[in-house]
Amino acid sequence: MAALEKFLRYVSYDTTSQEDTGTFPSTASQLELARVLKDELEAMGASNVRMTEWGYVMAEIPATPGQENAPAIGLIAHMDTSNAASGANIRPSIIKNYDGGEITLNAEKGITMSPAQFPSLNENVGQDLVVTDGTTLLGGDDKAGIAAIMAAAERLIAGEVPHGRVCIGFTPDEEVGAGTDHFDVEDFNADFAYTVDGGGIGEIEYENFNAASAQITVHGRSMHPGSSKNKMINALLVGIEFNGMLPGFEIPAHTEGYEGFQHLMFMNGTEEEAVLKYIIRDHDRTKFEAKKELFRKIVAYMNDKYGYEILSLDLADSYYNMKEKFEGHMDIIHRAEDAYRACGVDKIVCIPIRGGTDGARLSYAGLLCPNLSTGAYNGHGRFEYVSVDYLEKMVDVLVELVKVK
Repeated sequence: MAALEKFLRYVSYDTTSQEDTGTFPSTASQLELARVLKDELEAMGASNVRMTEWGYVMAEIPATPGQENAPAIGLIAHMDTSNAASGANIRPSIIKNYDGGEITLNAEKGITMSPAQFPSLNENVGQDLVVTDGTTLLGGDDKAGIAAIMAAAERLIAGEVPHGRVCIGFTPDEEVGAGTDHFDVEDFNADFAYTVDGGGIGEIEYENFNAASAQITVHGRSMHPGSSKNKMINALLVGIEFNGMLPGFEIPAHTEGYEGFQHLMFMNGTEEEAVLKYIIRDHDRTKFEAKKELFRKIVAYMNDKYGYEILSLDLADSYYNMKEKFEGHMDIIHRAEDAYRACGVDKIVCIPIRGGTDGARLSYAGLLCPNLSTGAYNGHGRFEYVSVDYLEKMVDVLVELVKVK
């Protein structure tokens, strides 16, 4: 079955993940797709197919005769989709031989998509594109990765390509930062792996942000506003004061490439108490630590200013830049570059991820795991689309990736 057919089947399952549900996976709907993938792997003849109590789906393709000593290579993708846009009742359509102009996603609602808004469309002129109807996300992040892996697995099982043992893993809850919380690296049993969770064809990512979360709780003093002079301390205003002491241009709207940021994601409260939630990001570990230290210093300064612990800080690291783990192991990256070239992909780019990946945490858990492209663009939103040509090309790349030369 072609990767496109698989992809269209997988996006029919709503696998939206949610934060703070207190369960793992965070939503039961992810388990439905997990069971489908398990059944499909068993039907195609994969070995050691299992679904763990946490909803991970894992399987193996045994090495071809004579290649048992070749490296065991893992291929990993995540099943959940972002909650930034609806993942229910997705209605994909296919634009044949895209002409480079404006695409009407939903004539009734007047929703369109054009290269002026999304320049990446210029890379896909002449290709077939899968798009949304403008009311939901598509699910290319990361069901395109799942489809490419499954189509490659089908080809490896049925074909004559010499390869070592191939380990397959599908994870829940990547989008809420929990995709590897219960990933058993030892049970997965690969020498190294690749997540298939990127964008345009030819991308290789082995650098990502160092990441932390920060919660500021402001303890104010509320009273009737008519008799509050020199007595009220408005927690909301103190929170605004704290935010104003952070560097104004170190925010996502003003940064790109290797530039880090702190991002206010949530603010809520009353005069009595307010909560501000941030994420802190930087590729450079020294700069990352300095950003966290600035939070501590501002909290200490403001507590001293007000004369009591008006602010409390809950600061926690989330993941680290996997680049440092690849020192001395660049052969894993070169293997991916060679696979792209062998499949006719001339434009190969190693780019820093302005975010995180399951591969970052897995790399720190002992399983080196860079990220590869899928042909999916504009993830997490209603203007998400997938290049059919690039999706099918990634099947070729993955087969080449595990091939014993």
